[in-house]
Amino acid sequence: MSDMLSIGATGVRAYQTALTTVGDNIANTGVAGYTRRTTTLAQVTSVGGIAGRGITGSGVTVTGISREAEAWRASAVRSAGADLARTQAGSVWLDAIQGSLTGNHLSDRLTAFFTSARALAADPTSVPQRAVLLESAAALASSFAATGRALDRSMAELDSTAKQATDQLNALGQSLAKVNDGLARAGPGGVTAAQLADQRDQILEQMSALADIGVATDHVGRATVTLGASGPTFVIGTQAGHVSFDRQGGATALVMQQGGSFQTFTPVGGALAGIAEGATRIADTSASLDALATDFVTEVNAVQAAGRDLDGQPGAALFDVGDTPTDLRVILTDPRGIAAAAVGGGTRDAANLAVLDSARGSRGWEGALTGLVTGNAAALESRALVTQAQSAIRDGAIAAQAAVSGVDLDQEAVDLMRFQQAYQASSRVIQVARDVMQTILDIR
Repeated sequence: MSDMLSIGATGVRAYQTALTTVGDNIANTGVAGYTRRTTTLAQVTSVGGIAGRGITGSGVTVTGISREAEAWRASAVRSAGADLARTQAGSVWLDAIQGSLTGNHLSDRLTAFFTSARALAADPTSVPQRAVLLESAAALASSFAATGRALDRSMAELDSTAKQATDQLNALGQSLAKVNDGLARAGPGGVTAAQLADQRDQILEQMSALADIGVATDHVGRATVTLGASGPTFVIGTQAGHVSFDRQGGATALVMQQGGSFQTFTPVGGALAGIAEGATRIADTSASLDALATDFVTEVNAVQAAGRDLDGQPGAALFDVGDTPTDLRVILTDPRGIAAAAVGGGTRDAANLAVLDSARGSRGWEGALTGLVTGNAAALESRALVTQAQSAIRDGAIAAQAAVSGVDLDQEAVDLMRFQQAYQASSRVIQVARDVMQTILDIR
């Protein structure tokens, strides 16, 4: 009778644990980061029998709580997420560049300046038309300056975003180190270990959205993380490094500090990789715009100096440059000072304005500016197509992972009925054992 009671008791305990696991699965259906769990059961083997061999059929016991997870599927999700995050982050700065180049109507005002110069060439003695040309020059200078400042603001925002991303990465590293410590203490096969493993995988997925990572786990589930392609070890055991971001012009550097050592790394995925690309593009665009502004001002002022104004005097500089090449302002205030005529020409001569119009074509300022705008727009459109493709890839990886680790309510319903029946049967075994025992006692 004691054997029957023992068998029944082991069954009740084991199937109660299995029912709890099923209940947890059902309760966490659709919860992000939750991995389906199963209760692993085994027969209890008692010592005895012929030649001391084990005797099976002595009850059932729980050998562990396992997670329905496959490491390679989780790795595929992280890889796809890192690729998508890089593209999305890079698109943010392409969009910022586009807004900077087009938001201040620089191209339109550059064309308007030359249009005003041509209108003046048709009537070089017209003071009102000269005033229009000065106004268009002032509007162009303001647009150059505003565009330069917009690009500078974009770069400052990029620095701030990079700082936030590295702070988040460092916080995730510290969290993973704590989870690793918890996994070492919990040991494999328990509910606590399963919960900690879920947290670990969520942290790793969040890390991969910031930088591509390499992951290795030990026998208790602790994760060792490396950064970038063959980069430094960021987390090992309970120790986590510290990542910092630095930028000089368009060149960015990520440095990982671990103890007293410093190592640089270059991510090829994640938001930090997209931020690095963005810094290069903003710097290149700023450099191209600076070169365009410098060449334009130098040539226009040179043309102005080579001609004669309405009073027959040598032309004065039209533009002045401030702290940056795009920080332009008009310093000629008298419309009569526009040097429309060539040396020796009269008041109705517009030969010097013809030189300006010729420079317009030969220097290609408008074409260069249009090239900056259309080139960036093409890159932005291309990124949008890549984003769509990478989103589909990531969704597919998530779906493949969910097919294994996600909760299927139909399967859980089947397990729920199966374990309920087993629990009831074990309870019935205990009841029968008690009834038999009581009958024997009553006979005595």
